[in-house]
Amino acid sequence: MASDKASELGLALYVLAYSVGPLIFGPLTEIPAIGRNPVYYLTFIVFFALSFPAATINSFGGLLAVRFFAGFFGSVGIAIGGASIGDIFTVLYFPYGLGWWVLSFWAGPAIGPTFAGFAAMAKGWRWPLWEIVLICAVMAIFLLALTPETSSSNILLRRSDVLIAALIRPFEITIKDPSIFFVNLYTALTYAIYFTFFEVFPLVFPPFYGFNLGQTGLAFLACEVGSILALILYFAYLHLYMIPDNIRNGFREQEHRLLPAIFGSFVLPVGLFIFAWTARASIHWIVPLIGVAIFVLGQYMVIQGLFMYVPVSYPQYAASIFTGNDLIRSAVATGCILAARPMFINLGVHKGVTVLAGLSIIGIIGTLLMYKYGKSLRAKSKFAQN
Repeated sequence: MASDKASELGLALYVLAYSVGPLIFGPLTEIPAIGRNPVYYLTFIVFFALSFPAATINSFGGLLAVRFFAGFFGSVGIAIGGASIGDIFTVLYFPYGLGWWVLSFWAGPAIGPTFAGFAAMAKGWRWPLWEIVLICAVMAIFLLALTPETSSSNILLRRSDVLIAALIRPFEITIKDPSIFFVNLYTALTYAIYFTFFEVFPLVFPPFYGFNLGQTGLAFLACEVGSILALILYFAYLHLYMIPDNIRNGFREQEHRLLPAIFGSFVLPVGLFIFAWTARASIHWIVPLIGVAIFVLGQYMVIQGLFMYVPVSYPQYAASIFTGNDLIRSAVATGCILAARPMFINLGVHKGVTVLAGLSIIGIIGTLLMYKYGKSLRAKSKFAQN
């Protein structure tokens, strides 16, 4: 139990730092004199440096501190990745680039336990941290040698009041714009459900199905399957419907971009309900894992639809909006990680996951309301672009 609490605290601090870093790094990239790459370079170098003490430190308190700062400096990809993709792709083909970025939201946390489970069994808990060192070494070469600057406004030096405005803007847009408030609230809910759901795996597969640590890590690959299926389905939607429709009829109202999110909002709770009531020893383990894949597919569609709606409606504030979104999303997820295990223990796995499924149904109502009333809300916003 003590080791479970320790691991949960380490993850919670890491995710919490994800909400703090973008408040600084995201707005900095909107200052033309800085641009994207200096922020990417500096933060990744520090993140790489922190990966060494994480693998060697002997103090638990020191490990927690290192994990927090690793999350702080490692948050840049989430903070400004969407804005960087917007720099590269035209509006018509932007969904393809964003699709790969959103895939990392679900695929990344699913791949980690797969490697870590068997590595920890064979070499101890430090070895997964050494794997991070090796992966970072390879990524550093690609980042520093091959990544071009993408910010088109990285030319002129602005006054210091631009920095102040950039730091305040994520909060201002979130508070003053109802559409962005909903996007942030809904993505925070789905993100929190995702990380809360992660905590149920050790309570299901070892006791119900006799999985060891490595096999439990493999179970997370169901998330990978769901996210890849979602990417294929979304790209098919773009290729067969969205792109031809845009070419033939021009761009419709921005709310048309919410169609994948509406679909995903219905699929997401279905996957959770399947898992909640089939995760038992009398039912083969593949069935709840199918529920996991369906759940992740729905989550992907929700996030992709919402994240497409944001930069199309608010192109000049994309980085600030993604920064505010990351702050709310990660802060909520942090609290849910710490509350997840007690909830599942007190309510039981089946009722606990059913609670998550019930909460996710709220998103169906919200997404449909956004689709119907989004245009009128944007008309009242000083930040939106029609």
